[in-house]
Amino acid sequence: MRDKLKPIKILVSIPAGEMRDSFFSEALSARLEQLGCVEWNTNTEQFSEEELAEKLSGVDICISGWGNTPFYEKTLKYADKLKLIAHIGGSVRPMVGDAAFERGIRVCSGNRVFAESVAEGVLTYMLCSLRKIGEYEARMAAGEWPSLIGTRGLLGRSVGLVGYGMIAEYLVKFLKPFGCRILVSSRHISEEELAAAGIEAASAEEIFRTCDIVSLHNSLTMRTKHSIGAELLNSMKDGALLVNTARGALIDEEALVSVLKERSVWAALDVYETEPLPMDSPLRDCERVLLMPHAAGPTADRRYAVTSYVLDDMERFLNGENLDCEIDFARAGTMTTVV
Repeated sequence: MRDKLKPIKILVSIPAGEMRDSFFSEALSARLEQLGCVEWNTNTEQFSEEELAEKLSGVDICISGWGNTPFYEKTLKYADKLKLIAHIGGSVRPMVGDAAFERGIRVCSGNRVFAESVAEGVLTYMLCSLRKIGEYEARMAAGEWPSLIGTRGLLGRSVGLVGYGMIAEYLVKFLKPFGCRILVSSRHISEEELAAAGIEAASAEEIFRTCDIVSLHNSLTMRTKHSIGAELLNSMKDGALLVNTARGALIDEEALVSVLKERSVWAALDVYETEPLPMDSPLRDCERVLLMPHAAGPTADRRYAVTSYVLDDMERFLNGENLDCEIDFARAGTMTTVV
């Protein structure tokens, strides 16, 4: 339990501006102020390493967000009281370095709320691609009344998930009403978890070769970078759909462009190796691809929910209770480490 006689010092390192406002309503800001003495980043840019190091002196809890200056040894050198990093985002790697865990600093994030919203985005991209919503919209805008243009449904499809974390867990639940057969390639799921979820284990090779839809959910590490190359892509069935909402660099984009132009394979991409996607990217010239600007989630209306969830965990922390979405050292090691 916290000592209420000693005020908790909280630093919000997220820069001032539209992005922070999209996560903090007046009510949420007031709720945070009730938890302790809050210092808000008044800059419109992220703190420099030295600024963050100085700001962390005497701070008990730091609230971070997208693009935060990393918490490494250099930025933690004055963090004499820091006990919790509360990240209003999903993956905390590579933002939180080993030094934070070695110091006993605990970490929590809004990963669960992020994951649910991203899974909804994955399902949306699948349906939009299969039913060719983009093509219909473009032709209607051009004054046409197009007839059926080879649309397909999701009902009864085989869906392969390469990687299995929170997003994939939610996606499995969302796919169940469609009667999909779901295969999973992951080193992080047990036989018991597979059975409980009603899904099957498979290799990535089997998934790419046999599934109607392949959805990527791996974190990006040196091992997984460009792991989806020409061999796997060329093994996909005609008419198969590849969905990537994970990290762009999982895919060899040159190989993907070649397959999209030469084969009857489709893709729905939300992430790219270089973001924003360059204007001269060959992906922009491919016909069988849905391109989205890293927008899978959380949707604008869910951002307050992310913050509320993180504040819930902060309150649990201050009350000496278990956290709902704590990221320990082992779990952080499974998250994206390459940017």
